[in-house]
Amino acid sequence: MSTLDATRAELALLVVYLNKAEARDKVCRAIQYGSKFLSNGEPGTAQNVDKSTSLARKVFRLFKFVNDLHALISPPAPGTPLPIVLLGKSKNALLSTFLFLDQIVWLGRSGIYKNKERADLLGRISLYCWMGSSICGTLVEVGELGRLSAQMKKLEKELSDCEKYQNEQYRAKLKRSNERSLALIRASMDIVVAAGLLQLAPKKITPRVTGALGFATSLIACYQLLPPRSKSKAA
Repeated sequence: MSTLDATRAELALLVVYLNKAEARDKVCRAIQYGSKFLSNGEPGTAQNVDKSTSLARKVFRLFKFVNDLHALISPPAPGTPLPIVLLGKSKNALLSTFLFLDQIVWLGRSGIYKNKERADLLGRISLYCWMGSSICGTLVEVGELGRLSAQMKKLEKELSDCEKYQNEQYRAKLKRSNERSLALIRASMDIVVAAGLLQLAPKKITPRVTGALGFATSLIACYQLLPPRSKSKAA
């Protein structure tokens, strides 16, 4: 493959990536929390970027609550244990509520909804819902990782050390385990980010800590949304 062809392929992947509304939202999220880290809660350019980007992201998320509402009423994957199903549905319900209330917060900050006190209250409730969904998400990932670990150990007993990495089923489970481990890290860190935004422990979870963790989870989210690369042989 020539250098020009390689460049075209990379740009095509970038176009596919940026065409996703979710990807653009996560890029903006990285800017938002990076600015929060730089500002550390102090007035200035970084704080202005943080606030303006936060408001812009709310537009990206208009009607996004429908996605989790659909997931809430959809049947679970066959064979999923009831506790994991209930935790997953709780996560969907809480995240859908967060996204719905966040639209009212946007209306309040835009000046369309005039009751500022109620908009602020709904904003705090929405953040509690997000924190609750992150907790449920963390527990779901822990449960699913436990299931995957048991399945992989069963396969390891049937296969030798050399054979298991050649086994398609084992490799698929290993890939899924790595993906869930990353999702677990992201959900766990988002719990702290939500606590920081709610100022539940302002002396320990400062705006800088909140910004750093939010920036890290944003980068993880950006990575998770990357399109798969097509395997091609070099010319």
